[in-house]
Formats: sequence, C-alpha cells, structure tokens
Amino acid sequence: QVQLVESGGGLVQTGDSLRLSCAASGRTFSNYTMGWFRRAPGKEREFVATISRLGDTTTYADSVKARFTISRDNAKNTVYLQMNSLKPEDTAVYYCAATVSTIAYATVDRRYTYWGQGTQVTVSS
Repeated sequence: QVQLVESGGGLVQTGDSLRLSCAASGRTFSNYTMGWFRRAPGKEREFVATISRLGDTTTYADSVKARFTISRDNAKNTVYLQMNSLKPEDTAVYYCAATVSTIAYATVDRRYTYWGQGTQVTVSS
C-alpha cells in the first residue's frame, strides 16, 4: 500500500507559477513510476506528466510541455510538479499517482494503482 498526499495548490493569476508536491509513504518509493494527472470541471481526467523510478526519464502532455517540469527526490519520497506560465485552461484538480508500470505505459491512468486525494489549482485570467 502506498499513501500519497498532494499539496501546493492554490489560486494564482495567468502567467504565475506554482509547485505541487506529493509526499509518499508506505512501500519503497523508488519502486514506482510516478505521474501527475488533472481533472478540469466537466472534463475527463487527463495525463499531465510522468517520471521514471530513478528520475532519469520524463514524459509530458503536449499541453504542458515546456511549461511544466516533473521531478522527484527519492530520499524524501516526494514527487514535484513545477508549473510555470500558468493559463486559465490549467485550472483543475491535480492528482499524483503511483504505478509499477514502466514509464512507457505510464501516460494511461488505468495503469496506476495508488492515487492521492488531489489539490485544486485555479488560474484566473
């Protein structure tokens, strides 16, 4: 069992930055590929970013590429999502998730076993 707790969400303006954190506890953090997903109001949950177990490989959704950066600190059992140049369309509840799948399959939410409760990000125009 892995417990995930997100933090760092909030209300910001267009162009601002936020850093989300996701603290993990339970099983060995470095055994898991980690991902961030989001769900905007009235929309399906969508993939945002994922990072490999050792942090050496990342993948991003086209909509956030070059603006968002995913990273992890295995010593701290934490994964981060640095979000820059935020836009109103980034408004959503952001979830971190853990999977034993390799990063090649980690853009699909059904591959993930463990999920956090989510943190709200609201970007005003």
